[in-house]
Parts: sequence; C-alpha cells; structure tokens
Amino acid sequence: MGDKLDRYESEILGDYDSGKLKSVKNFSGEKKRYESYARETLKKNRRVNIRMSEYDLKAIQLKAMEEGVPYQTFISSVLHKVADGRISHHS
Repeated sequence: MGDKLDRYESEILGDYDSGKLKSVKNFSGEKKRYESYARETLKKNRRVNIRMSEYDLKAIQLKAMEEGVPYQTFISSVLHKVADGRISHHS
C-alpha cells in the first residue's frame, strides 16, 4: 500500500513516538492469539461479483494507482474499513 498512513495509523504511530504506547515484553501467547486474528481477517475465502458504472470503476482504478495497489485490493481494503466501522457511509 505504499508508505501512506491513514489518520488512524498516523495517530497510533504518534502515540508510540510520544511514549503513550510501549512495546510489550514476554507476549508470545498473546502474539499467537493476535496472529490468528490477523490470519482470519486477511483470509480471502469468499468471492463477490458486483456491477458498477464504467465511470466508477475508472475512478477506483485511478485511486488505487495513486495508492500503488491493484484496484481489487483497493476495493477490498475500502470494504473492510466500512465493515470495521473505520469509514462510514452516509446517504
């Protein structure tokens, strides 16, 4: 995804740099648990087909190119952030 951080990631990095967050010592059990969570989150085990306008697809492809990622990865990332509540959609 390149070197760009979103606002949430920048906030975490800022907190770490300022000393608000610290590395955890002796966390092998906890690390395995979180690795399992990450593996399940990143597992791409479902296929979804969508129809969209050519205009929207071109705009998404352009944004993905700006981020330096394939457009399908970009779409998946945006959908994950919506599902996770980090991006909200307002009609």
